[in-house]
Order: sequence, then structure tokens, then C-alpha cells
Amino acid sequence: MSNVDRLKVAYQAWNDSHGLDRAAWLNLFADDIHFRSMADGASGLEFTAARKGTASAKEYFDALAKDWAMIYFTADDFISEGDRVVMIGRCSWRHKGTGKTAESPALHVWRFRDGKAIELFEAFDTARAFAATLPG
Repeated sequence: MSNVDRLKVAYQAWNDSHGLDRAAWLNLFADDIHFRSMADGASGLEFTAARKGTASAKEYFDALAKDWAMIYFTADDFISEGDRVVMIGRCSWRHKGTGKTAESPALHVWRFRDGKAIELFEAFDTARAFAATLPG
């Protein structure tokens, strides 16, 4: 199975479970996965702090699920070259504290080693996400 095929399966499970099925991701991650986000743990989006290793990556998902509920996550396109795969998609999340939604393009840059993900960098519209965390 190619890295793109592995990712397609994981993204579909992620979307179908509305972000509650973490197994597809955790099975895909190498023990030394390095997980980073454009938001980089900023106030209101603390779950996006950089993570290293599968235990820390699991903490990301726990923190995400604490404050956010997925509406959808669609992986539209994949670009693959060598050990790198880029996913271009879109997503929508509802902040549990405010009830506000944040809809955004999504970009994930992956690096693989022996069929396991060793790096993930995520980018999304942080302004929309920050706005959804604000009361009022």
C-alpha cells in the first residue's frame, strides 16, 4: 500500500468518525513522529503545540476533542514525491465552549519512513479558529 493510500484510509476514517477515531492516525505514526502546527500552541489553540512521539501525538487528539467537535474533514487532493505527501483539503470544526464554527482550507505536509509517518505539519486558517474561541 502506498503512503497516499494509507493516508486516504486514515482521512476517511477521521471524517466518518467526526474526529473521534484516532486509531487510524496512531497506527500510521512512527514511534518518533514529529507533529507540528501552524498555530504552534498559541493561546486558545493550545492543542496545536508541537508534539514528539506517539504518546504526545495522542495528547494532541485528546486536547483537540476536549474543546472542538468536527463537522467534517475532507481530503481533496494528494501530491506525492519520494517520502513526502501533501494533502490539500478542507475542514469545519465547532468550538464546544462558544458554539461557533471555524471552516477552513487544510494543508498537511507528511514525511514517511518505511510506511510510517515520521513528520506532520498542519496548516489551517488560524484567524477563523481563533475567532471561534472568542465568546460573544
